[in-house]
Amino acid sequence: MLLTREELQDRLVGLHRASLELVKEVSLETLLERIASLACEQAGAKYAALGVLDEEGKLKQFITVGMTSEEIKKISHPPRGLGLIGALTHGDSGNIRIPEIEDDPRAVGFPSGHAEMHSLLGVPIRIGGRQLGQLYLTEKIGDTEFSPDDEKIIEILAAYAGVAIENARLYERLQERESTLTKRNDQLAVINQIESALASSLELEEILNKTLALLMAHFRVEAGEIFLVEEDGETLRLVLHRGEAAEAFWTRNRFKIGEGMVGKAAETLKPVISTHLDRDMQGTRQAVVDAGFKQIACIPLTTHGEVVGVLTIATRSRRVISQSEIQLLVSVAAGAGTAIENARLHSNVRRLAVLEERERIGMDLHDGIIQSIYGVGLAMENARSLLRENPSDAEERLQKAMSDLNHTIRDIRSYILDLRPRQLQGENLIEGLGRLISEFRQNTKLDVSLAAPKDPLNDLPQMHAMSLFHICQEALANIAKHAKASKVTMDLWTTPDRVLLEISDNGQGFDLDKTNKTVGHGLANMLTRVQNVGGDVDITSAPGEGTSILAWVPRLPAQPAA
Repeated sequence: MLLTREELQDRLVGLHRASLELVKEVSLETLLERIASLACEQAGAKYAALGVLDEEGKLKQFITVGMTSEEIKKISHPPRGLGLIGALTHGDSGNIRIPEIEDDPRAVGFPSGHAEMHSLLGVPIRIGGRQLGQLYLTEKIGDTEFSPDDEKIIEILAAYAGVAIENARLYERLQERESTLTKRNDQLAVINQIESALASSLELEEILNKTLALLMAHFRVEAGEIFLVEEDGETLRLVLHRGEAAEAFWTRNRFKIGEGMVGKAAETLKPVISTHLDRDMQGTRQAVVDAGFKQIACIPLTTHGEVVGVLTIATRSRRVISQSEIQLLVSVAAGAGTAIENARLHSNVRRLAVLEERERIGMDLHDGIIQSIYGVGLAMENARSLLRENPSDAEERLQKAMSDLNHTIRDIRSYILDLRPRQLQGENLIEGLGRLISEFRQNTKLDVSLAAPKDPLNDLPQMHAMSLFHICQEALANIAKHAKASKVTMDLWTTPDRVLLEISDNGQGFDLDKTNKTVGHGLANMLTRVQNVGGDVDITSAPGEGTSILAWVPRLPAQPAA
C-alpha cells in the first residue's frame, strides 16, 4: 500500500529525527540493535536483522530484532552469508524486495529451528562506495510484501546507518588507540622506574629485588623469581623469590642450561611462555602447579649477547600475557642483565681493591714499621755489647732504643687509625733522608754520607717523596742485614723533570741473575713504589763488588691521557 505525500513526509521527518540520535551513539553493539529496531518501526516489519562485514567483506556480526533469545537458541546455526544474504553482500543488483523468499532462485532455505518468514526487504549499508553491511526486514505487518515507499525509507535509514556505524568504528579505534597509548605510557613508566632503580645502585641484591618488585606490581602477578648463571657457566641457580608459595618454587632451585623452561630461555636467549602449566610443565616443579599457578613466563637476562640469568613471573590467572607485555619484559630484562653484569664487575673491582690494599698495607708495614723495629733491635744489640766496656754509653743507647720503640708504637697506633704511615709528616724529603741516615749511623756504626741539593724540593708531590723515602729505608735495612759493608754513599740530585736517588755500598753484593726482583718484599716493594708514581728503579750488583740502587720519580704528578 502506497503512502500519501503527507504520510511519507511525516515518516521522513520522524526518520530524520531518529537518525540524528543514531549518530550520537558510540557503542557499536548498541548502535546496531537500535538501527535494526528503527528499521522495523519505519518499515512496519515483524523481524529485522543487520549484518556487518569485516575488512575482507565477510559477515562478521549479525544482529536480529523480533525474535526472543529462546527462539534464537532453537536455530541450528547462525547465518553463513549464503543465499539472499550472500546475494546482497556480494551482488551488484542493489536492493532486494520480494514477496516470497522461498520462490527466489537465490534462496537456500532457512536452518532448522528458524522462524517462518516470507516477504523480504534487503538494503546494503554503504559509505563512500564501500559496503559496511546490510539491513534485512522480513514479514511486512498488514501486507504481503514491502512497498516501494518502505524501500525508500530504509535506503535513507541505511545511509544514516552507514555514517553512524563508521563513526562508532572510528570511536572504537580511537578508544583502542587511547588504551594502547595508556598501556605504553604505563610500560614506559615501569621501564623508567626500573632503569632509575638499576642506575641508583651497584649492589646486586638491591638490583634484583627492585627489578622483580616493580615488574610484579605492574603485571599484578602472585610470584616472581630470578635465576643467575653460576661460575661454571652451565648451571642456573635460584637466587631470589618474591611473592606467594615460596616453598613450592624452592623445591627445584637449580636448572642446567637447556633444561626445563628456565634452561630453555637461557639456551635460546628467547622468552619461554607456558599458559597451561598443568599440561605443559616443561620441567617446571610439580609443586608450583599444585600451588595453583597457571602461567609462567621465563625471560632471559642478557648482556652483550650472553646470558647472565633468567627472570620469571608466575600467575594463577588465566589471562594470557600479551605480546606487548612480553616485549616489555624483554626490554626490562636486557637492562637488568647489563646492570647485573655491572654489579658483578663492581664487586670484583672491590674485591681486587681489597687485595691491593692488603698488599699495600703489607708493603707499608715492611717498609716502615718493621724496619723501625729492626733498627731498634740493632741498637739494643750494640748496647748489650757495651754493657761491660762502657755502661754509660750502653745506658744512653738503651734510652735511645726505648725512645725509638715508643715512636714506633705511636706509628702503629696512627697506622691502625687511618692505615697510612706517617714517617714524613712535617718533613721534606731531604730532612727525612737525613733522619734515616742519623738513625742508621747510631745503630750500625757504618760510615754514611749524603750529597743533596740545596733546594728542599718542597714542590715534589708527597707520594713521590714517600716512594724515595721508603726505598732509602729499605736499602739501608738490607745493607745492615745482608751487605756486610763498611761504607755507604747516598746521592740525591735533580733534573728539570726528575728527582734521582742513588744508594751505593761497598759490601759483598749478590748475583742479580739468581735473584728475582719480583720475589720477596724488599726489592719488589722498591719497584712497585716508584712505578706507582711513574718512576723506575735500577739495581746494579755483583758478588764482592757491592750494590748500587738508582731510583727516580717525576718532579710533577703524571698527567692523565687525553
